[in-house]
Amino acid sequence: MPYLIKGANVFTPKFLGKKDVLILEEKIAAIEDDLSQVSLPNLEVIEAKGLNLTPGFMDQHVHITGGGGEGGPETRCPELQLSELILCGTTSVVGVLGTDGLSRTPSSVLAKSRALKREGISAWMHTSSYLLPPQTLTGSVKGDLYCVPEVLGVKIALGDHRSSFPTAEKLLEVLTDIRVSAMLAGKIGFLHIHLGDVPGAFNLLEEIVDRGFPIKHIRPMHVARKKWLLQDAIGFARKGGFIDVTSGGICDFSSPADAVEILFDEKVPPHLLTMSTDGHGSKPRFNENGELIGLRCGGVTGNLDIVRELIGRGHAPEKILPLVTSNVADALGLGGKGKISAGFDADICFFDTDCDWKLRSVFARGKQHLSEGKLLKKGTFEEL
Repeated sequence: MPYLIKGANVFTPKFLGKKDVLILEEKIAAIEDDLSQVSLPNLEVIEAKGLNLTPGFMDQHVHITGGGGEGGPETRCPELQLSELILCGTTSVVGVLGTDGLSRTPSSVLAKSRALKREGISAWMHTSSYLLPPQTLTGSVKGDLYCVPEVLGVKIALGDHRSSFPTAEKLLEVLTDIRVSAMLAGKIGFLHIHLGDVPGAFNLLEEIVDRGFPIKHIRPMHVARKKWLLQDAIGFARKGGFIDVTSGGICDFSSPADAVEILFDEKVPPHLLTMSTDGHGSKPRFNENGELIGLRCGGVTGNLDIVRELIGRGHAPEKILPLVTSNVADALGLGGKGKISAGFDADICFFDTDCDWKLRSVFARGKQHLSEGKLLKKGTFEEL
């Protein structure tokens, strides 16, 4: 069904002012001051005067099959459901594994990615989990990146008591496989890195970069886990590397918004900053002996929560929105995503214009999933 959205305050995420937006099939067909002259069969007109229109949010680190398991099989987090994403404006995800690479496998992440796509959003994945050598779908990193369209990179952990503590040489072997196979597949290719709280990870990464390996393939996550880790991340970003603040996971600040403001104050290039939720991952607490003493499942609302908090603190929306829209799409090399622009996918959120930025409606790939806060579509087993 075609849609004509009338009179919204459009953020591309750059602010354009009041515009009309035409959606045809899964795409944004036009953005103009006035599209009242458009006449199409079954055209639905949506009056959006007084609403802010933004790109749908992109979450590049989600345990779509559930994370956890550190306390035994009963502590595995549940699978993600479609409605959880829609209710916080997330229309694109990248699925990952966590500590448990035994009962959850890359094959299960691939299946869930494809299920989410069939249910109406966009989904990709990183192969492997925490450890080296990597767990793969095809028997090799090269095979996964070249043969499986959904695979964007390889997930590992560094600086964590659950990681493999690889040497620089071992990381370079994996990075070379990623780079070569991604080149052949027409992708960027990433080493997607869970950072723990054991010092030294950034020293290892900077050694690799200083030896001449392209920094664009190295993607550290959870950089606000510790205050000293954020300082290491600032140095990495100043060399040209992307860094990601976890909006819904473990954070050494009162709020992840504090970490984002520090990065702004430190003049980190803003296009290198992203946020992700670590949704449906476990939030374990360990004592000084590495023993599990607490555990809960993380939600997927973090990106929306921190965007609203930062805007509420007085930051311009067009400064904050890229962290969960255009910066993420550009970082992942996903053309046609993350912006409100003609020819791009019609992934759209509508918000109230007051300082609370309450989410009102959501489109994903040209279809409306949320209207005035009411879900129009749920996941397959949510319908039961």
